[in-house]
Formats: sequence, C-alpha cells, structure tokens
Amino acid sequence: MSILKQKIKDRSVTLGVVGLGYVGLPLAVEKAKAGFFVIGFDIQEEKVSMVNQGTNYIGDVVTHDLEEIVHSGHLRATSDFAAVASCDCVCIAVPTPLDEHQQPDISYVRSSAESITPYMHKDMLIVLESTTYPGTTEELLRPILETSGLKCGVDFYLAFSPERVDPGNAVYKTRNTPKVVGGVTPECTDIAATLYEAVLEAPVHRVSSPAVAEMEKILENTYRNVNIGLINELAILCDRMGINIWEVIDAAKSKPYGFQAFYPGPGLGGHCIPLDPYYLSWKAREFGFHTSMIESSMIINDRMPEYCCQRAMRALNEHRKAMNGAKILVLGVAYKQDIEDYRESPALRVIDCLKAQGAQVTYYDPYVPAYRYEGETTQGLPALTPEALRGSDLVMVTAAHTNVDYNLVAEHAPLIFDTKNAMRNVTQRENIRLL
Repeated sequence: MSILKQKIKDRSVTLGVVGLGYVGLPLAVEKAKAGFFVIGFDIQEEKVSMVNQGTNYIGDVVTHDLEEIVHSGHLRATSDFAAVASCDCVCIAVPTPLDEHQQPDISYVRSSAESITPYMHKDMLIVLESTTYPGTTEELLRPILETSGLKCGVDFYLAFSPERVDPGNAVYKTRNTPKVVGGVTPECTDIAATLYEAVLEAPVHRVSSPAVAEMEKILENTYRNVNIGLINELAILCDRMGINIWEVIDAAKSKPYGFQAFYPGPGLGGHCIPLDPYYLSWKAREFGFHTSMIESSMIINDRMPEYCCQRAMRALNEHRKAMNGAKILVLGVAYKQDIEDYRESPALRVIDCLKAQGAQVTYYDPYVPAYRYEGETTQGLPALTPEALRGSDLVMVTAAHTNVDYNLVAEHAPLIFDTKNAMRNVTQRENIRLL
C-alpha cells in the first residue's frame, strides 16, 4: 500500500480544495466533517474571509456544520497558494464557463494548475472536478503540473472526478451522491477513489481513464439537454394544436417503465446543462464530427426565452394590450425552484426580451432580492402584494418557487402567463395561460 493511501485511511493527510463556490465549499465541508484537515483556496478575498468567520453563503451547506468545522480548526481558507505545499491532496473545483463565442473557457482551470505547480511535492494527489471537455485532464492539466519536475503516475497522482451537485435537492447532497473517478494510471484511480470513499457515504465508481469520467459527466447533462429540447419542441407544437402539454406529460408518466418525465420551460439555466453540450460539440469538431441531434436540442432550448416573449405578447394582444408600454411582473429569476442561484437563468433573457419590446418589467423572487447581470444590478420587489399584482398588465411565472402564494396571484393579477405550470393547483383559471 502506498504511503499516501495509508495516510488517507489514517486521516492524517491535509486536503486542499481550490474554488469555494457551489461545488468547492460543500466538498470542503464534507471532507472536514469526515475528520480531515482542509484548506480552501479562492482568489476572492470576500469568500476567504466569510469561510474563516464561519459565515455560510451556499444554500446546500448547513450553516451549523460550517461554523463547527471552522471553529474546530478542521477548515480554513486562504488566497495564498503557498499553502498547497502543506497539502497531500488537492481538488480543483473552479468554474468552466463559455466565452463570448460559445467556446470552452478553461482559463480558471489553467490558472489553478499554474498556481498549484510551484508548491507540488512527491506523493501528492491532484483531482480535477470542474466539468469540462474530454481530454482536459491529460492534455491540459498534466503538462502544466509536470513542469514542476515531477512525473505523473510516478511522483504524483492525477485523476478526474466530475462534480455532481444539484442545488436545492433535498435528498441528494455531496455526501450521499455516488462518485465517478478516473485516473491517469490505475494507481492514480485507486488513490483518488480511496480519498472519496473515506469522505462520502455513497459508492465510488471507478473508470479506466480521466477521459471516460469527463465524457460521463458530459453525457449526464447532455442527456437532460436533449430530452428537455424534445419536450420544449413538443410544447410549441402542442400549443399550435390546442393540446395541453402538461396533461400529455402527466398521462405519459403513468407508464411505469420506458418513460422519464421532462418538462418544458422558458429555457435552461444553471452552470452545467446549458453549457456542457457546447463543450462536447466543440471537442467533436476536432475529430471531424458534428453532434447534430445535440446541436438541434441546443437550438430549441436557446430560443425558448424568445418564444415565451412571443407567447406573452400574444396573451396581451388577447386583452387588447400592446407589449410596448405594458407593465409586466416576472415571478422568479432563479434558474430553478426554491434556490437562490440564478447562473445562466433563462428568466434573465426573458426579461431582456420583454424590455427590448418596450415592456416595463419588474420582478419578484423570494430567494433573489437582487441580481447582477451584464454589469448591472437589478433590485426586485421586497414583497408580492395585491397592489403589485393588480398594477401589472401581465404576470409571467418563470420559476416555480413553492413559497409563492399562487392563489393570491390568481386572485389579483389581471392576466398570467405560467411557463412552469406552477399554478397547477389553482382552480379559478380564467386569467391563466400555460406554456
């Protein structure tokens, strides 16, 4: 048994986590709760300060857990990468967004690797968790790390283990979600799997290479993207045919096998599902391959915010109202229900589209009192009141938050366009239009 593997089993290693966001902070907390000493790294001093004070800023982290492990000394944060020298294992969990040309921006991964490299030492494990295109670990990360003079698979261990974080999921958290691990060598895989087995309550699935693990993560999210694209296209068709797509889905999911329900909406949000297919289609072109079905679903999903604006315009026309000058109240800017995360939220594009058509837009979201988008900060309504509802020409539901009083909305709003079927339990529906 290698020295590092034994130290992991003994919990005598120090673990590092680079990136203290939606993935990194929950991961750091779980590692500390498992009895390891953890150092969190982030270039944002505000996050570093908040962690060191035990102040939580991530919804899926239990505030009491964070306070307890910080005060016990099991977790501390820093922006000084020199502390990597005292770590035995480092996980990289930084953002991998798209650039302005819809191509992968891996600058955060590259920067993290370059920051780690000067402080690497023998018998060290590096794991990339950031979602990225197949080949990143071996083609980008490994050459940078080997500029340290250490050889991968001989002097240090390198693996990819995709993050599986579903913000707001009440059942599956970091601790109980199965993990996939693929190392550059079999020993790299074994060391990385040993680490996660020591931290998590869920099983660890080992694969033969980082590329398999990277593609597996892309498959997870592309699967959702394609199926949501299918249901969004059917929603557009059902509208033309005068058929309720939501009733169709309810009927279809009565089948106990061979069908999984997906639902339409104003578009896709979050860091993974809208972005990952772009990573795959970009990488596929290197091999002269076009992901035609995947790209078709991306086109459908990308046009949903504009389609919802057109539907809103149609609803207003039915009431002899023009979009230009109409007062529209948007309910929900988070990318899904009951969370405060609005990354890549389609509601923001819906708002842009409404404003471009001359509408006067306000919004209410109980989880997002204000949001920053394209350099500007927008404040939401402090409360959802009968006066605000009555003063709107149209209320547009773009997130199905469960703590919104939809009966109040139905009672006071003159016209409602519900893109999420959030008001399905409201009985008086004369003023409600469904996507």
